Amino acid sequence: MLELSLDGAEWRISSHSAKGNDTCVEVATNLPGVVGVRDSTDPNGPRLACTPHAWRSLTGRIKDGALTL
Repeated sequence: MLELSLDGAEWRISSHSAKGNDTCVEVATNLPGVVGVRDSTDPNGPRLACTPHAWRSLTGRIKDGALTL
């Protein structure tokens, strides 16, 4: 298993989160080669990391309606 640190991540509410919703996704894109993802309602909880390509692919599929949330 790859150990990855998200220390230094600068979190922001994702533009892909629903407007006016209390449950938002926060992303950190300031780290080289990785996008951090976490639940804004639990900032100390689990965090995910993916490549920028994987993040763009996921959000693109959601925008296209290929995935429902």
